[in-house]
Amino acid sequence: MIQPKSYRLLRKILVFAILWFLFGLIYVVLEFGLLGKDLNYYPATGNNYNPKMAFIVTPIGAFFIGIIQGFIEVKWLKKVFESKPLWYKVLLKSTFYLLFITLFLLSLVMLNSIFLFKEGKIDQAIWNDLTRFAGSFSFWSVIIYIAFTLNFALIYSEITNYMGNNVFYNFLFGRYHHPNQEIRIFMFLDMKGSTTIAEGLGHRRYFDLIKAYYKDMTDAILATSGEIYQYVGDEIVISWKLEKGIQQNNCIECFKKIEKSIQKNADYYKDSFGLIPEYKAGLHLGEVTTGEIGIIKKDIIYTGDVLNTTARIQSECNNYNAKILLSRSLLEKLNLND
Repeated sequence: MIQPKSYRLLRKILVFAILWFLFGLIYVVLEFGLLGKDLNYYPATGNNYNPKMAFIVTPIGAFFIGIIQGFIEVKWLKKVFESKPLWYKVLLKSTFYLLFITLFLLSLVMLNSIFLFKEGKIDQAIWNDLTRFAGSFSFWSVIIYIAFTLNFALIYSEITNYMGNNVFYNFLFGRYHHPNQEIRIFMFLDMKGSTTIAEGLGHRRYFDLIKAYYKDMTDAILATSGEIYQYVGDEIVISWKLEKGIQQNNCIECFKKIEKSIQKNADYYKDSFGLIPEYKAGLHLGEVTTGEIGIIKKDIIYTGDVLNTTARIQSECNNYNAKILLSRSLLEKLNLND
């Protein structure tokens, strides 16, 4: 069974591949519409043209380009440019990818020529094909098309990062355009003594603390199929669909993994802020109405008593000197042997 974090990464990479495949298919269709089925060469370059081969090679080649871009983006470049502004990310990433894609495209032309030439001096024929294509307006029009595709994929990636994958897809497919009722689990997790900490550190360093604190929670949330509903100052609200939250006790495991992550980075927190963050959490489940709201700024929100109850459960942690409290209705759904 694929782990939730790996599944999320795989899904992100596949979206790049699908976008590239679709743009590759559109390109071939437009090309076929302009050249027709009777031509066996490109008028602008004189290169051989085979419609059947184009319909096979181009979309499949584009699909693999998408996988490569998705993998590089998700596993490497995203981390390298994490703190950079959007225009800077898109500009430098586009330059990097365009250089890579140009080399890939020239290789694709070479492969196409190898398939089409059956006799004669193949090496010279391939070289002639390549130089004609690279020196023509057709080549640069393809590069412009690829640049558009690249930037579309990059901007899509950045939008999903800012909005969250599930939120973006819910907006895209109108899942919550009309309100739905569903059972969800919520965890309200709050930093202890945040007011005193903020006064001691000052607003700027306190913001850096919160940023590092939320960053260290990310892997734990992803690994347990959680969805971040809201950041409210030093409080984070995490949500699960019922089946995801109770599967392998994900909602409890999330808290445990957050604890491990914070403790793992304890030295960093001590050195940077003079403290290790402590926190408390309340968990509960219940029915919510989920829907899309807003005109100039849209959002997907949950409404229902479960949210108020979860907040009250979390507020009781101090009274019971507990790090985590959960409701009986949630406890009965879980399989907690000890």
